[in-house]
Amino acid sequence: MSKISAGNNPLRDPDDRRLNRIAGPSSLVIFGVTGDLSRKKLMPAVYDLANRGLLPAGFSLVGFARREWKNQDFGKVVKEAVKQYARTPWNESVWKQLSENIRFVSGEFDDDASFDRLKATIDELDAKVGTNGNHAFYLSIPPKAFAQVCQQLKRSGLADAGPDEFRRVVIEKPFGHDLESSRRLNDVVESVFPPDSVFRIDHYLGKETVQNILALRFANMLFEPLWNSNYIDHVQITMAEDIGVGGRAGYYDGIGAARDVIQNHLLQLLALTAMEEPVSFDAADLRAEKEKVLSAVRVPKDIAKHTARGQYAGGWQGGEQVTGFLDEDGMNPKSVSETYAAMRLDINTRRWAGVPFYLRAGKRLGRRVTEIAVVFKRAPQQLFAESQTSALGQNALVIRVQPDEGITIRFGSKVPGVGMQVRDVTMDFGYGHAFTEASPEAYERLILDVLLGDPPLFPRHEEVELSWKILDPIVSFWEKKGKPEQYRPGTWGPSSADEMMARDGREWRIP
Repeated sequence: MSKISAGNNPLRDPDDRRLNRIAGPSSLVIFGVTGDLSRKKLMPAVYDLANRGLLPAGFSLVGFARREWKNQDFGKVVKEAVKQYARTPWNESVWKQLSENIRFVSGEFDDDASFDRLKATIDELDAKVGTNGNHAFYLSIPPKAFAQVCQQLKRSGLADAGPDEFRRVVIEKPFGHDLESSRRLNDVVESVFPPDSVFRIDHYLGKETVQNILALRFANMLFEPLWNSNYIDHVQITMAEDIGVGGRAGYYDGIGAARDVIQNHLLQLLALTAMEEPVSFDAADLRAEKEKVLSAVRVPKDIAKHTARGQYAGGWQGGEQVTGFLDEDGMNPKSVSETYAAMRLDINTRRWAGVPFYLRAGKRLGRRVTEIAVVFKRAPQQLFAESQTSALGQNALVIRVQPDEGITIRFGSKVPGVGMQVRDVTMDFGYGHAFTEASPEAYERLILDVLLGDPPLFPRHEEVELSWKILDPIVSFWEKKGKPEQYRPGTWGPSSADEMMARDGREWRIP
């Protein structure tokens, strides 16, 4: 297998204690292997890891689904997905080695014989491929099927690991739909797998820029001394999409933007932005600080005034006529699920007292962007006349998570000329311009971390439950209010979101 040198490999650290982060002998078993996530993300990520030299010869990919496929049929499906979606170039020798260890098991979740066949396949891989009893089970399936699959893994003995082996389970969001259901889900999963063997995937935490929040804050003296209520006015965390729900209409009804992305992605970004410096980057230390922040978050007393929600209407967007949310194929025309959600949250700690965090997420907005904007207080302007600083806004540090990953700093500068006029300028850092190394795709990093047993980027059930404790009161309030406000596609949400900010004397940043 060809290997990329450590200097060019974004997932290999020459000082890492885990053999340069190369996975050991193991297999990845994907349930729901025929779905979009598997085809567009998981299978290409496995190939990219192999192409980067990060998977051993003793690695196998196993698919489980209802299709009546043979091993070679599944191999063709994987190859097509890799050629269409992989980020690294096609390498025939890498593919040859990987494809020799691809297996497929046809079956149903409620069929004991199907899991017995899977057990026989796993035993064969241990004996012939050398996976050494190390297996990770990726549940790329609806949460309602988690219990059944976990119990089948337990019944068949697939969840049992020897003293020098591992069995791990990977689950995708949503982790329940409220606090009670998330607890039930966690009880089911952890009745079969110990907590340290459960990996809850939040792909946002695998993004390079999200992890750079930690480097930005704790590797520099420039920012951390200012990272508090003495200097920061407020923080805006935005996840905007310019597309509608599309083929996810059936999923989205009853879920909405808040449950879909605020409960997990945006609250994780809030925790990383607001946490105190951890003792180390080990999983337990990182989680401890994130949990402290989430436990200190306070929901606004007047939810009506400090939250907003909406549904996108039909209309013109970018020169194209688009369908409204309630008219999407497969959508319940009486749905009250929101496609836009915004809220103010406060953090009851000494560092953040009086600094509101504004979170918003929505579809059919002005453009696709995810960012964290740290907005600083205005400087005293005793030296300048009001007319000299009329074009000057507030200083801001903006962390762009996607697209065009990077950081922008906005500050005031004198306009060239004989007079003294100050206006905003920006300094911009882009990952694509500053580094020659390509950033790994989030699922590459996360799958590798699962195989290595490296858990810092995976939230534990305590974080999940704290997030639901924050969101549940807001969603419960909304559900009693009837239909959300309509907003035009291509705008930045309903007017109630702007009114929410105006009550605090602030306005949303236009990315």
